[in-house]
Amino acid sequence: MSVFEAMAAGGHRQLVFCYDPAAGLRAIMAVHDTTLGPGLGGCRMWPYAGEEEAMEDALRLSQGMTAKSALAGVNYGGAKVVIWGDPGRDKSEALFRALGRFVQTLGGLVITGTDAGTNPEDFVAARWETPYLVGLPPAYGGSGDSSETTAYGVFVGIRACLEEVYGDGDLRGRRVAVQGCGKVGGKLVRRLAEAGAEVTVTDVDGERARAVARRHGARVVEPGAIYDVPCDVFAPCALGGVINDQTIPRLRCRVVAGAANNQLAEPRHAAALQDRQILYAPDYVINAGGLIQVADELDGYDRDRVMRKTAAIGPMLRAIFRIARERSITTLEAAEWMVRRRLAGAAALRTFYRPGDGPEPGGPPPAGGEAPR
Repeated sequence: MSVFEAMAAGGHRQLVFCYDPAAGLRAIMAVHDTTLGPGLGGCRMWPYAGEEEAMEDALRLSQGMTAKSALAGVNYGGAKVVIWGDPGRDKSEALFRALGRFVQTLGGLVITGTDAGTNPEDFVAARWETPYLVGLPPAYGGSGDSSETTAYGVFVGIRACLEEVYGDGDLRGRRVAVQGCGKVGGKLVRRLAEAGAEVTVTDVDGERARAVARRHGARVVEPGAIYDVPCDVFAPCALGGVINDQTIPRLRCRVVAGAANNQLAEPRHAAALQDRQILYAPDYVINAGGLIQVADELDGYDRDRVMRKTAAIGPMLRAIFRIARERSITTLEAAEWMVRRRLAGAAALRTFYRPGDGPEPGGPPPAGGEAPR
């Protein structure tokens, strides 16, 4: 598939390739939809196998950000930045300053910040080159690490899922298998354990999984065994694509609800889960806490307001589950319907003239143009 074919397939508007050999920067900025406002999405740094894989990740993640913003109730569009590099060895001041300069060239079309492989401190250097950043450390005017907010939103969402399946969102005695003990997964495990859940964890970094398990009384299994764990909830909190043709038959849960982006390898896997009577919480709904936090920075950050907005993830999921039941569709299809409805409503508002939107009626024509006859 060509670049333009890939953009057309996903409904993307812009794809920017950024290259600075002196700084070691190879990055891609993808803009999916700006109906609601400028594109807002984190910056992921990952050792991709090649530029095609990096491009596919940017396109897919930016598309997810459009949906996430729409259902999180924020007035921003969908965008994503990916850096092709090893976050363990390739970071430098020059790299992030170069990235900041590329972000600045778009004049606010893309607003970015921390994501997988990056942290708030990385963007302190980028801040010298552009103001279009979120999630900076508090000392630099940002709200800091958003993983706690994301974990809280997933926790609230899991309770909504349990209520849908069992009629009760109480986690006491419920079994939850958490895949990934990183920035969000580890904090989610803490909340689950404090609520009385029996937690099983795994991570590609075995020592990290064992450390989280020791702190919170969880059980550890090898990464490949997590799909076979009998549980009420399977919570993917690592990379995407883990719900696929190979793993779905192995799942022994009633709910899939986690923090990872793009959990479904393909949209059809939502129906495959439903066929097995497994409730799926669309990932871009349940993991929106981090987005809610960084978007709030742009309005003047207020922690209490952020937590109230994040708590609304529960009612949003309940609405999605209700629509799915009433229309006999998957929860993914129900969420997508709600996204389209909000985007259509916002687009319709553009038919109303608002002072400042453009030239005044009857005003002078644009330079080089002719007045209408």
